[in-house]
Amino acid sequence: MKSNVIHVCYSPRYYAHTHTNSMEKLAAVAEVLAQKSYIELVEPELIDVQLLKKLHDPHYVDAFVQGEKPLASAQGFKQWNEQLRDAVLSVQGGQLKAAELAFQYGISANIAQGFHHAVYECGLAYCTFNGLALVAQHFPHKKIFILDCDQHGGNGTAEFTLRLHNLFNYSIFAIPFGCAYHERSLTHHIDKQEGSFEQYVKAIQQGFNNAIAWGADLIIYQAGMDCHQHDRFGSAWFTTELLKQRDHLVFSLAKKITFL
Repeated sequence: MKSNVIHVCYSPRYYAHTHTNSMEKLAAVAEVLAQKSYIELVEPELIDVQLLKKLHDPHYVDAFVQGEKPLASAQGFKQWNEQLRDAVLSVQGGQLKAAELAFQYGISANIAQGFHHAVYECGLAYCTFNGLALVAQHFPHKKIFILDCDQHGGNGTAEFTLRLHNLFNYSIFAIPFGCAYHERSLTHHIDKQEGSFEQYVKAIQQGFNNAIAWGADLIIYQAGMDCHQHDRFGSAWFTTELLKQRDHLVFSLAKKITFL
């Protein structure tokens, strides 16, 4: 089913104050999108914790939900509180809702953060639960392809490809962060200083070739912004204009393909 609008999952519950202030950007993005006539914001429910226990170690999930340290803060947020818990559970709920909407309409989005470093046992690097692998867990009869364009390699998602037969991880990165190469976890490193956007374009095109060859039912685009040249981890050559060109390329390529 096609739609004249893009359904975007977001809830005010997505925000929680943390020492990194990283969740503030989610509200800022939602505020801008709410002014667009072609965007329809959809408020998701908190995810059922039992679904997370199918993906992650149940002991870890319980520890986070109940605020039991050290596991509750394993991802790096110094202060656990109910606001943080509900923000994380809401974002995960939005991830599943966005996948449902994508299968229904062909495209959707979730204004989200904090997925690809989380492994089965615990969260890592400000990623509490792996919302990318979560979609594959929830739709076991669909092939879920991850196009991960974060500056850091998606090590957690790479590990989950060994657990979930319907998950394929394709990670374009500059900072490895332990991102492993497996049969369904391919990596493409582009140097922070010596790399170029031409190399990045070729990597994206190769990612789509892999998705097509595998017969993906859904592509999840993790559009990392930390590769921007002004980010402390960013690539020197990656300007704002090139980020726009990257996103345009991804959606242009996706528009040419019918997976559903």
